[in-house]
Amino acid sequence: MQAIDDAVTELKRGTAEILTEAELRKKLASGARMRVKAGFDPTAPDLHLGHTVLINKLRQFQLQGHQVVFLIGDFTGMIGDPTGKNVMRQPLSREQVLANAETYRDQVYRILDPEATEVVFNSAWMGEMRAEDLIRLAAHHTVARMLEREDFSKRYRNGQPIAIHEFLYPLIQGYDSVALRADVELGGTDQTFNLLVGRQLQAAHGQPEQIVMTMPILEGLDGVQKMSKSVGNYIAIADPPNEMFGKLMSISDTLMWRYFELLSFRPLADIVALQRDIAVGLNPRDVKLQLAQEIVTRFHGAAAAGDAQQEFVQRFQKGAMPSDMPELSLGAADGSLGIAHLLKGAGLVTSTSEALRFIRQGAVRLDGEKISDTQLALPVGAEVVVQVGKRRFARVLINDG
Repeated sequence: MQAIDDAVTELKRGTAEILTEAELRKKLASGARMRVKAGFDPTAPDLHLGHTVLINKLRQFQLQGHQVVFLIGDFTGMIGDPTGKNVMRQPLSREQVLANAETYRDQVYRILDPEATEVVFNSAWMGEMRAEDLIRLAAHHTVARMLEREDFSKRYRNGQPIAIHEFLYPLIQGYDSVALRADVELGGTDQTFNLLVGRQLQAAHGQPEQIVMTMPILEGLDGVQKMSKSVGNYIAIADPPNEMFGKLMSISDTLMWRYFELLSFRPLADIVALQRDIAVGLNPRDVKLQLAQEIVTRFHGAAAAGDAQQEFVQRFQKGAMPSDMPELSLGAADGSLGIAHLLKGAGLVTSTSEALRFIRQGAVRLDGEKISDTQLALPVGAEVVVQVGKRRFARVLINDG
């Protein structure tokens, strides 16, 4: 029984919800090797650290001896997942989807064991489905049930169009679980509706219903919005070591613990110990160095991570910055402070328009990393070194103003 408790404790780490934990315990107690599925639509060529929250959970199942199924949604990618969208998402072409999918295998194998990972494409069964089969599949769900989804109901109330093919997306994702005979499906908290459709369709096809395990959505570098390439607040798995290290060091001290919880492989007891160390005086930056070292090592190896840390320390802790750099706090009335107002408030520019001009010229850096997003906003709790040009520096703490 203790072994089951330990297994559940590890699998529950960082999860938002398990539907249901009792079913998970029963599966584990049976000793059966579960098929654990997570799907990713190849809508862009690069996976980022937000995607790895699910991949890390797959790894935990893999280490416990279960069969991991990494599903590449090349068929669903051509539909476009409507989850969380307030407008219709434009479908990708077959060529775009396949080009993006090509990069996924190598990237996930930096976390998962290639020998114990089953990689599948849902076009293998959906591409063979006849129109009659698709109609039968659609008969398992109602329009009223689809409109229970928050994003669909909001668009319906606002008079915004919902295309029929968008209703098909949850059904096809759900049918993937039928085709794969999944015992467990992982997804973000925004995917709960789709995952439950999988349970419903499995029951309709006479299969045991899969356990649904949802994971929190990882915030991006701004600490506010979901990590996303379109927003520009992401860290890609394929980022060069120095760039990845610098981005991780730029996150706020508060967000650091979120990253430890969802991205680190360190035991929870170690993370609690680090929190205690900071409470008695350890500099949070020293702990953040450990996080950056771990993540960069995972994707680029220990040697590259060591070089990246050395380069970072040389730039920021060994005289690369002026010793008399001003340190100040700026208030953020709405929970975050826009970069242009930050530069002006720090006295590095005379106006927000001048700040925007410097950003567009590539003359502004945060913690040594050049920025180009004029809409960038830093959350309360962020502490950054801001540089304009070659000689203007300031260390800024964003507080709740």
